[in-house]
Amino acid sequence: MKKYLLILIIVTPFFTFAQENNFGITFGGFVKTDFMMDTRQNVTVREGHFLLYPENQLLDAEGEDINAKGNFNILSIQSRLTGKITAPDAFGAKISGILEGAFFGQSNPDINGFRLRHAFVKLDWGKHVVIVGQYWHPMFIVDVFPDVISFNTGVPFQPFSRNPQIRYTYKPSEVSISFTASSQRDFQSNGPEGAVSTYLRNSALPMLNVNAQYSTPDLVLGAGADYKSLLPVTKSALNYKSDETINSVSFLAYGKFKKDLFTIKAEGLIGENNFDLLMLGGYAVESTNSQTGIQSFTNIKIFSAWTDISYGSDIQAGVFAGYTKNNGSNNIITGNNYSRGSNIDKVFRLSPRIVVTEGKVKFAAELEYTSAAYGTPDVYGKVINTETVSNVRLLLSSFLSF
Repeated sequence: MKKYLLILIIVTPFFTFAQENNFGITFGGFVKTDFMMDTRQNVTVREGHFLLYPENQLLDAEGEDINAKGNFNILSIQSRLTGKITAPDAFGAKISGILEGAFFGQSNPDINGFRLRHAFVKLDWGKHVVIVGQYWHPMFIVDVFPDVISFNTGVPFQPFSRNPQIRYTYKPSEVSISFTASSQRDFQSNGPEGAVSTYLRNSALPMLNVNAQYSTPDLVLGAGADYKSLLPVTKSALNYKSDETINSVSFLAYGKFKKDLFTIKAEGLIGENNFDLLMLGGYAVESTNSQTGIQSFTNIKIFSAWTDISYGSDIQAGVFAGYTKNNGSNNIITGNNYSRGSNIDKVFRLSPRIVVTEGKVKFAAELEYTSAAYGTPDVYGKVINTETVSNVRLLLSSFLSF
């Protein structure tokens, strides 16, 4: 009894101090339910909830396409809980943080499981800001991303990843520049062992990013560059030590213009080895040393662009359009191709939507048309002799924010 009384005496002043200064954690988020109806089988995550693009043709003995079969689902796994943290100043900076999760799970067997989204501390000195923890990848521009209803958020045209990181931003005025060093956790690069973070960790070098942005209430313009080094294997099949890395660079440019109830956003990316960003591409084996079995690697490059236009407030109409192209490699591929969509030449999407909001409740409808041109990769990984398949998804969603 004395022990508990002592703990109460010690802890009570801290709770009183926190309450008087509004320090602590405030919870918010939303409950979301999605009804999805597709005209075709698709490449998806979490029982069809997160759609990338339609599946290739799969012909039966009579030449009928097995994948030309519709399906539906109803899920509430995108529902989210966000804890906004405030704390006393430290090191001369304003201190805040976020702890956020959703019920998306880590894999299909874990669907409905609670998964960490964001967890970081923010130190704000005014012109200088540091974020430490798990947050959006710096190629996901928080100020400029598609307003689509689908949880795919414009994937595979839009970079999408959350990463443990350290980010420093210098913002003296409307112009800001940020530098980020990050690792991989839920969104990982592909390789001989599948999609794991081992290749990045074994390179002993974090992913590095620089981004410059001009921002006003009506206009956002920016550009960034991203560098990544992977060590796919540490020893060859003949048991020789391997230090062969695959080094990749991607460039991004983006903008947003807002006038009254009208908003237009756009983004373009030229990239290498973007598998971990849920985009097309990756890397492949360029050559293998016959004496040691040590392999060298070559990047698979892509181009991607999207635009999103919306108008309205309580009743809002919008449309998203995206295009991405597999540009293959500069070098001849002689071995395995560790890419997403290695047999896809290009993907296109057009998705109009309407959103009705009143208070904390929102209802939305979106019609998403996505086509993918499948074919045969040549020796450079460029896809030829293509045939296009398409899917139409009807998405109806309800939101309750709190």
